[in-house]
Amino acid sequence: MAQPARTAGPLRYSLPMKKTTPKNAFYAQSGGVSAVINASACGVIETALRSRHINRVYAGRHGIIGALTEDLIDVNRESAATIRALRHTPAGAFGSARFKLKGLEQNRAEYERLIEVFRAHDIGYFFYNGGNDSMDTALKVSQIGASLGFPITCVGVPKTVDNDLPHTDCCPGFGSVAKYVAVSTREAALDVASMARTSTKVFVLEVMGRHAGWIAAAGGLAGHGLDEPPHIILFPEVAFDGQRFLERVRQSVTDYGYCVIIASEGAAYADGKFLADAGTRDAFGHTQLGGVAPVIANMVREAHGYKYHWAVADYLQRSARHIASRVDVEQAYAVGKAAVELAVKGVNAVMPTIVRKSSRPYRWTIGHAPLAAVANKEKKVPREYIRADGFGITAACRRYLEPLIAGEAYPPYRDGLPDYVRIKGVPVRRKLTTQYQVK
Repeated sequence: MAQPARTAGPLRYSLPMKKTTPKNAFYAQSGGVSAVINASACGVIETALRSRHINRVYAGRHGIIGALTEDLIDVNRESAATIRALRHTPAGAFGSARFKLKGLEQNRAEYERLIEVFRAHDIGYFFYNGGNDSMDTALKVSQIGASLGFPITCVGVPKTVDNDLPHTDCCPGFGSVAKYVAVSTREAALDVASMARTSTKVFVLEVMGRHAGWIAAAGGLAGHGLDEPPHIILFPEVAFDGQRFLERVRQSVTDYGYCVIIASEGAAYADGKFLADAGTRDAFGHTQLGGVAPVIANMVREAHGYKYHWAVADYLQRSARHIASRVDVEQAYAVGKAAVELAVKGVNAVMPTIVRKSSRPYRWTIGHAPLAAVANKEKKVPREYIRADGFGITAACRRYLEPLIAGEAYPPYRDGLPDYVRIKGVPVRRKLTTQYQVK
């Protein structure tokens, strides 16, 4: 199994002051979206609307930026049918943002602004749906709220297609990406195999995963054994050796007539330099990756002269709700629901986790972990999940991954296309006279 999930021990979390009247709740989506992040939103909203502890539910338009600029969406103005339909609608219905709040010491004003907006709108609950950086933000908001005399119950809602959050067996969003990549690899491999004698002999599929190769590993589910594609997986966890790689490509083409390669965008040399380092930084300060697939394909062409094709799954892998994993949808909703249930019980600064009880048959439940144990930490693919030669997955990895892609949860269709929903997005009336400019 992956790094084991764990529930919290005896509660040591601060309890909010006893409230005489229900407080409002604020929900925001953060970072790259997924096929099931709206299922988590559905879980949060439906549970919050039923709670006697919560009055109104607001959402940030474009995530935390909506809170900073006091651009709030009145979720109560959405119909029950619309909220229900979020469960089968991909992307971020309320808008997300790649915007990282700096540390409290570096920019205390940002956090004070959040508390100012929360105070103005009587918001006592903050649900932040995101990954590693988002858990850090939720933790800091809980800390500064208490210091400013306006306690906020902050609960993180896990989301990341990279599957790299610690203390949870898996992350909502990953199972559906894993299913998409495994299916796409199997289908593309059949295409290549049928044409390899006179045409393309090498196919490279680039998938997401900066430091953790979980998505690349999922491509390994497409086949069984060395003779079935993918013939090569390039993990960020395994230093890239060009000579060994090119020899394996040649051997695959010689033995099987073609070679299918899954390349994580984070594939790197032994010195840590990414194969696809574009020399720039993104909004979170991470190295901007410029595309590893064409880099790999050109290496193969120059060394062997094989005809090749490459593809970048990119947004397709994380937005493909039409082929989502049923398990992933169920878990995404469950962590949203659990976040509200924890918050109204007074449990603060935590994140719901998925706890695996067994793999065959697959059984899971919900636990929770302190935000301090999750924030800014990454869970990588353990070495026992990677084949000894570094180019494939082990049986243990397959046992971990297979349950996460299980089942189908097809959206409704209309006129041959998925019938997704859009929110009305009615704004909440602003109460503050001061405006905030996001830099």
